[in-house]
Amino acid sequence: MAMSNRQVALILGEIGALLEIQGENPFRVRAYARAADQIDRLAHPVSTLSREDLEAIPGIGEAIAGKIQEIMNTGTCAELERLRTATPSGLIQLLDLTGVGPKTVRKLWMDLGVDGIDALEAAARNRRIRALKGFGAKKEGEILRAIAEARQRAGRMNRAEAERLASTLIAAIPGEAWVAGSLRRGRSTIGDIDIVTTAPPGETNLALRRMADAVIDEGERKISVMIGGRRADIRYTTPGECGAMLLYLTGSQAFNIRLREIAGRCGMRLNEYGLTVRDSSARLVFATEEEVFAALGMSPVPPELREDRGEIEKALEGHLPALLTREEIRGDLHVHSEWSDGVLSLREIAAEGERMGYEYILVTDHAAGIGIAHGLDAERLEKQRQEIRVVNRTASCTLLAGVEADILPDGRLSLPDAALEACDLVIASVHSAFRQDGDTMTRRLIAALENEHVDILGHPTARLIGHRPPVALDIARVIEAAAETETALEINASPVRMDLDDIYIRQAKERGVTLAIGTDTHHRPEFAHMRYGVALARRGWCGSGDLLNTRTADTLLERRP
Repeated sequence: MAMSNRQVALILGEIGALLEIQGENPFRVRAYARAADQIDRLAHPVSTLSREDLEAIPGIGEAIAGKIQEIMNTGTCAELERLRTATPSGLIQLLDLTGVGPKTVRKLWMDLGVDGIDALEAAARNRRIRALKGFGAKKEGEILRAIAEARQRAGRMNRAEAERLASTLIAAIPGEAWVAGSLRRGRSTIGDIDIVTTAPPGETNLALRRMADAVIDEGERKISVMIGGRRADIRYTTPGECGAMLLYLTGSQAFNIRLREIAGRCGMRLNEYGLTVRDSSARLVFATEEEVFAALGMSPVPPELREDRGEIEKALEGHLPALLTREEIRGDLHVHSEWSDGVLSLREIAAEGERMGYEYILVTDHAAGIGIAHGLDAERLEKQRQEIRVVNRTASCTLLAGVEADILPDGRLSLPDAALEACDLVIASVHSAFRQDGDTMTRRLIAALENEHVDILGHPTARLIGHRPPVALDIARVIEAAAETETALEINASPVRMDLDDIYIRQAKERGVTLAIGTDTHHRPEFAHMRYGVALARRGWCGSGDLLNTRTADTLLERRP
């Protein structure tokens, strides 16, 4: 089948991009870009053109015309294959990121050694990109958003999906097994499932073969399977050697590289089986991760921090922060009832709070006017407050009377100030006009933060994992405004949101901004999502003092005049 104009144009464009990454002559780069544009805009099929016809097209000379014919005959050309061989494959993948062109890729490669998406994300999260001339913090944030979007397109799982799959696998393993990898680190999205087990390989492989869609690799040390369209890697170890294996499979690539460097400075080699003394066959094995860290002269690094973002240095100094724990959470700060789009009554919410040991739950039904069924206007909001007072007479978990007001496109809120003032706490969130440009959206959010009645900015980037990318936003300006107005930023714990992401949580914490975890619960099982919010807070280096959720109800209410 003859190649389409678009297919030929894409190949010419790729040649031009790879030439630019390789630092080739700018004139050649532009020539391929022009040729790609001309072919893409042709009114008739390029497959019908002779060599002479091609050379007659403005911008297409003899050399490029020859390559076009080679492409039409073979589907590729020698020049493209040469460039693909000379360019790290990870760099080619970076070209798929929104806003990342070949010039940017070359600079990241040459100046920072970035050779793929993981290395790019590590450089961005460690704030190395902003130091490059012509980049800055804003560009760094845009790159992180582009990476998040690309990973969503690549079919990464949200945490709830990944947990369900991991639980299914562990239930089938005839012995002890532990989740590792990015799921254990608490990341917002998960690629593959990693599991460590001390179960017998033969029996386990048999059990997994029965339930897998396909077996990718199988042996005495590991088995890799496809299940439900997802990859899972199960590694085998013994109880006495479990520590090093779990440590190795949990840490990010950058974290593991740093640990190996530290081991090298101690005269040892570290791998998933333990520590080997240099120039010796003697191997030290460890039953726990804590034993490995101790052997390297470090405090144990919590799984959520194992990303090489400064935690290794703190562990070597013995100064890692005390991170938030689930036991320190006194209440949930974002719950919907049957008064808007939830399904639980107020009494059922209070009962669930009692079951979970909460001191309080903030009821934040949607305000009217944003297309949510049964959204509350000022009159219904007052009626709900009256019912909340009745429920609180007999409930040990206090319901706080709040609302989730919409931030309108011009920055105003969807309820009048008088209605907001009567609430215990107010969340303000974006639920519409998601395509505003970055400056407009940023000013829109800042306007909401400057409203004296707003206590929490809800799901600040408005993303829906796998469905909607984050809004364009200068998050640094929003964090600064939150600090100045003393408004909390939400860590939305819903697995389809996970918003804020960890890098922004840490930036907010460092600026002195308070965070608030809300599950955004609409159905009873969603209360359990608090654990995702706690994991995100821990990834952002938060301790109990950084969260509204660890405060008493009386202290929370002191935020309102």
